[in-house]
Amino acid sequence: MNEKEDLYLTMKKILIVFALLIVILKSNGQSAEIYLEKGNENFKSSDFNESIKNYNKAIELNPKITQAYWARGSAKAYLKDYRGAIADFNKAIELNPMINEAYGSRGNAKANLQDYRGAIADYSKAIELNLMVDEIYYNRGLSKANLLDYRGAIADYTLAIKLNPKLTEAYLNRGIVKNILKDKNGACLDWS
Repeated sequence: MNEKEDLYLTMKKILIVFALLIVILKSNGQSAEIYLEKGNENFKSSDFNESIKNYNKAIELNPKITQAYWARGSAKAYLKDYRGAIADFNKAIELNPMINEAYGSRGNAKANLQDYRGAIADYSKAIELNLMVDEIYYNRGLSKANLLDYRGAIADYTLAIKLNPKLTEAYLNRGIVKNILKDKNGACLDWS
């Protein structure tokens, strides 16, 4: 074999190795997405432990996959592992500070741990990032009511009702708060 053929074979081997590396790297990225999707399917069927396993695999393959941290945190919250959920929401926010869903979810976890001030801060951040969801205002109202900020709670329940006039829980809780503030007519109107 001459030098030209030897160089050709060496170059061919290098190209094959390079092509294999690209395939391996791509398949790992796709695998992370596949595990994320499997986790989402498990989540939808309320198999939260299995969803966490799949999210763990996705994160292992791609530690920067923000959605997997947020989704795993959501699954942990359903299992009442609020501290674990908060850790995952923190990581999702660290990777993408604009992921408004993570702020709302972290607010819920904090509220479940009775950290109402922390919950209010997270709900407010979600709203600031343009997450105009009735539940965010409603949950922030609940946290404010727990801190005895009744006027603030009424304002948030009212905003939740404007976004979703069928949110009966907001009317109920707004009526309770109005009753506490001795607004019997307003309370009765909300309860009706």
